[in-house]
Amino acid sequence: GKLLGVDVDNTGTYVNVMRPDGSLFGEGQGIAMSKDGDGITWVGQGVGRIGQDGAVSFRGAIYFQTASSKFARLNSVATVYEHDIEPNGAHKGTYWEWK
Repeated sequence: GKLLGVDVDNTGTYVNVMRPDGSLFGEGQGIAMSKDGDGITWVGQGVGRIGQDGAVSFRGAIYFQTASSKFARLNSVATVYEHDIEPNGAHKGTYWEWK
């Protein structure tokens, strides 16, 4: 993916639990690395739902931490996101800085 216009590989763990009403609560953490070795860690939480076709849709917030000058501005903002996962496993996430 891309983070602030920089190509990154993102690796993380995100664990979900189903609530009594059928909604999902998830939280996770991970790291994104640029090809030049700049890294940024993240932690996040969100709520989601499972569609009738098995697709999963999440909305939440992610917080970043880095010593890299490429990503440093993310140290001081919350990031909100939408993340959708299709039944076949294809996924797309969009993130916005909440200033």
